[in-house]
Amino acid sequence: QVQLVESGGGLVQPGGSLRLSCAASGFTFNMYAVSWYRQAPGKERELVAAISRAAGSTNYADSVKGRFTISRDSAKNTVYLQMNNLKPDDTAVYYCAAKRTLIFTTILTTTPDYWGQGTQVTVSS
Repeated sequence: QVQLVESGGGLVQPGGSLRLSCAASGFTFNMYAVSWYRQAPGKERELVAAISRAAGSTNYADSVKGRFTISRDSAKNTVYLQMNNLKPDDTAVYYCAAKRTLIFTTILTTTPDYWGQGTQVTVSS
């Protein structure tokens, strides 16, 4: 059974940090690029960050560059999103997603194969 399970969301004050985790199971994790999306109420889903299969390439939305870092641990089948200097505009449900691809940019332009259930991040004082 394919699963992507996010964790680490919560309530944090502006300027604070959170680390999201996405644990994968049921498929060959190392064959997949992984991305994080977010969706705030009333807004379209936004691609936040992506990482290639071997972690050699990453991509970030302009709104999070310099504040968020995506990484992966293949031994643990887990992808992380370290979020620093959080702002109220970062409030959203965050989803991880996986795409089987040899070409990293594919995950930036096509629909992922698998999705997690999402984790809520709220940035508020």
